[in-house]
Amino acid sequence: AVVDDWIDSYKVNRDAAVLSLMQFFISASGCKGKMTSSMQASKEHATIIQRMTEEFLKGSGEYPLIMTGQTGKKFRNNFCDFVQVLVKQCQYVIIYDQYLMDNLISLLTGLSDSQVRAFRHTATLAALKLMTALVDIALTVGVILDNTQRQYEAERQKACYKRASDKLESLMSKRQELEENMDEIKNMLKYMFKHVFLRRYRDTWPEIRAICMAEVGVWMKKSHEDFLDDSYLKYIGWNLYDKVGEVRLRCLQALQPLYASEELKGKLELFTSKFKDRIISMTLDKDCDAAVQAVHLVISILKHHRDILTDKDCEHMYELVYSSHRAVAQAAGEFLNERMFVPNEESVAGIRTKRGKQRLPNTPLIRNLVQFFIESELHEHGAYLVDSLIESNEVMKDWECMTDLLLEEPGPLEEALNDRQETSLIKIMVCCIRQAATGKPPDGRGPTRKTLSAKKIKQVQDDKLRLTEHFIQTLPAMLDKYRADTEKLANLLSVPRYFELNVYKTSHQET
Repeated sequence: AVVDDWIDSYKVNRDAAVLSLMQFFISASGCKGKMTSSMQASKEHATIIQRMTEEFLKGSGEYPLIMTGQTGKKFRNNFCDFVQVLVKQCQYVIIYDQYLMDNLISLLTGLSDSQVRAFRHTATLAALKLMTALVDIALTVGVILDNTQRQYEAERQKACYKRASDKLESLMSKRQELEENMDEIKNMLKYMFKHVFLRRYRDTWPEIRAICMAEVGVWMKKSHEDFLDDSYLKYIGWNLYDKVGEVRLRCLQALQPLYASEELKGKLELFTSKFKDRIISMTLDKDCDAAVQAVHLVISILKHHRDILTDKDCEHMYELVYSSHRAVAQAAGEFLNERMFVPNEESVAGIRTKRGKQRLPNTPLIRNLVQFFIESELHEHGAYLVDSLIESNEVMKDWECMTDLLLEEPGPLEEALNDRQETSLIKIMVCCIRQAATGKPPDGRGPTRKTLSAKKIKQVQDDKLRLTEHFIQTLPAMLDKYRADTEKLANLLSVPRYFELNVYKTSHQET
């Protein structure tokens, strides 16, 4: 409604409307200065900005974009929405009138280069959101242009007596207008990229650098034909080394949807070869959010650029499942799932135990898990490994598969677990039981929620019920089998403390 009202006023008196729009950006920067119609008429934006700067310096230096809490967030969202809706609503006629956009781009470009951070920050955000809106319009114009070109070609190829010359002329005129519009949009984008983005992506204020990284990522995702190449990607690559965590995080977030796309992987090969090592090293970033995002990015690289990751890279990722940062460890667990725990039912086809029971599909995955645990040589940290995987891999609650491996004699097509493997599997299984029955991560693995959500409580209750029903049946046989092995026995004897007691009592009474 605000934008519609402004457009109506622009159609009546564009000078007054543009003056009010410029005043909006000045005021949104926290400046108390007032623009006059004579200032607007002069079109000397550098002089206007100087006057406003003098007014601003009389104030406190506070401005809306740095407000915290819900108020600040709401202002920022509304501000960004206003800029983008304004451009969208003007996309068919007004943005091509060489008045609105000339004035707006000139003012925002000047403000974005101001010594006053409030002007610089506010104008950079506005200019880059304006660019994002123009990218959307360019995509729309491109689609209409392609359709018009097809219609024109179809009409032109008709036989002379069927061809409508007035339609051909109309389509040709429309095509020419669309091409001119596209050229105009691209010129605006090039100008603002050169005069705003290139001057601000290394700004002294980290929030401004972060804005630049976020928006260039949006352009690459929306319009990869124009923006997804190394001449633009390099700016994200360079800022992966930024000294501020928020900026590094924005770089990784900008890259994530690009790497998650099978369609775009060919455009990322050179960038990946240059910056892969940096991305992998960022999985150890001191900023936990950046570290988690880096792990997710490496997972996308694994999915779509598998050959570029070396064994050393993968070993580095494996080690992260033992990280003390829970979010990092769980993200690394997802990497492990993708790399080592991909279900394959064919791998157990025809494989049976000695007494003829079909091995369950997760059998090879549990064997892999046990071997991974042994080779990691961190045998006191089984609970950490389990916590990294239990929320993303259903193998960790496949009680029947685990107990079958321990109790069923191997068939002719499989190897028996050795003593070390059995000990490791029992350790892992007991850790899985403990976490499934309590919903709590191991001590020292944080940060974590102090109270469980209602959904989590329900899941814990269901898990506890299932594991109780299963282990009531299988635990006696395991205790009997391993009664002479102190370590295995000690672990197995801890299992009943995680039972759902009502189920246990009922079962005990029945027997």
